Amino acid sequence: MDNNQESVELLKQIKNGSKDAFNPFYEIHSSFVFHIAYQVTGNRVEAEDICHDVFIEVFQKAAQYKPNKGSVRAWLAVKTKSRSIDRLRKKKPLLIQKLESLSYQEVQGADLAFLKEIESKIILEALNHIPKSQREAIYRSYFKGETHKQISQDMQKPLGSVKSLIRYGLQNLRKQKSILRWTGSNGGANRHEL
Repeated sequence: MDNNQESVELLKQIKNGSKDAFNPFYEIHSSFVFHIAYQVTGNRVEAEDICHDVFIEVFQKAAQYKPNKGSVRAWLAVKTKSRSIDRLRKKKPLLIQKLESLSYQEVQGADLAFLKEIESKIILEALNHIPKSQREAIYRSYFKGETHKQISQDMQKPLGSVKSLIRYGLQNLRKQKSILRWTGSNGGANRHEL
């Protein structure tokens, strides 16, 4: 029996109320789910919370899995990514932290894919509140996937200036948290929809 077949069988048992089937299912998939959550959020505590939420949902709604729509891992991956992105939207400072961590490296495949998956209105609205040159540099870097060198050439600015524009732009985005009433760690109680 391969891993997916075993997981499908365990899900059937969980759906029928078996608590004994849940533990082996969790053991098989917990590190996979945690890894995805951590990749998206960049925060260990948030990733652990997301992992916990995903497995509670699996236990309560095991019947949602449809074998004809893909593997159990693919189903869990979609659930985890969705919950992780929701968590970032609710806790926008996590999103800014993720952007800041990216600002010190060239945007690469997984990071660019991450940014494209987030509803861009969150960032785009905040970008409207920072200087135009900073906004352009950040937009080109994170939304268009241009390298710092490409941005430097297109904006006709030295490479160091482009890096500074991005860095200061991200700092200004951070300041927008208070202006836009972005939440801290209160779980979104005072969240302001953009």
